[in-house]
Amino acid sequence: MTTRVMKSATRHALKGSLVAARYGGRAAVYGVRTGIRRTQRFPALPELPAGRLVDLPGRGEAFVVDTGAPAGDPGAPTLLLFHGLATTSYLTWFSTIAELAASHRVVMLDQRWHGRGIVSERFSLEDCVDDAAAVLDVLGIDRVVAVGYSMGGALAQLFWRRHGARTAGLVLASTAACWNESRGDAMFYPALGRANDRFRDRYRQRVLEVRAGLADDRHVGAEMSAWAWGEFRSTSAWAMPEVLGALGRFDARPWLGEIDVPTAVVVTARDHAIPTARQRALAAAIAGATVHETPGGHASVVFDVHRWRPVFLAAVVEVVEAVEAVVSELARTRDTAEG
Repeated sequence: MTTRVMKSATRHALKGSLVAARYGGRAAVYGVRTGIRRTQRFPALPELPAGRLVDLPGRGEAFVVDTGAPAGDPGAPTLLLFHGLATTSYLTWFSTIAELAASHRVVMLDQRWHGRGIVSERFSLEDCVDDAAAVLDVLGIDRVVAVGYSMGGALAQLFWRRHGARTAGLVLASTAACWNESRGDAMFYPALGRANDRFRDRYRQRVLEVRAGLADDRHVGAEMSAWAWGEFRSTSAWAMPEVLGALGRFDARPWLGEIDVPTAVVVTARDHAIPTARQRALAAAIAGATVHETPGGHASVVFDVHRWRPVFLAAVVEVVEAVEAVVSELARTRDTAEG
């Protein structure tokens, strides 16, 4: 019986991954465009900092945005932003980057298989966070507060795990410690993995085709909904089965309790993509983590910006201030010992 069920799940995953890649993107794009038109609160697209391709030796070229330090504050803390699933760094963070950059250096990049990100043979979360560390090497940045939304929250957790010495703090928004928790998940993700092994080359070729056709300056002079539609389309729907497969293998629960840096968790209270209970469980597993709740759903970062943004910005301020307090205390301790 179990074998029969697993074979059935595999067939559905094979069919579902292809159908979702082919048609799901169209529906999602339509939803993004319509949603922005209905909820838009900006008269025009905010001015966005320019990005550039950065060569990461032995890894590829990553599309990176680096705002630099704010004027007059060369020692400002650096925020490393990780974007969400099926989006880009611009599309996830367009509504907050100006305010973040006013008092921080902000660095963000398009992740592998997303937007202008590296299109590797296969997608892995580990490669993504190692790319981010390589970007910091190129930019000469030592430590950062890692900030992640949805999939980006998993990446921020994993960045701490793999590059703990470079992680001063964490802000985790609309995310979880594990994507594979229910009985349905336990059947779906392994079956999806087998489907991905079979079709990965096809997925990758389609992702490469989309990547090759991207314009250089997608946001220059664009109207908001048209820009968001184009930015969303820059990530191929064919990438989604491969990326979801990697998320299904992610599980931070065995080591969450080891996180030892200031952490804030931003919870979206009406989230149907990542259940609120999983978001709260993430916060509860991290010693000292604070919870900041927003009333909207998973796409609040785009469609409920006026309510989501103040809560998110407050979480960032809280973590940065906590990091600065830790640094000041360490300096006082060192001075006392030397004196």
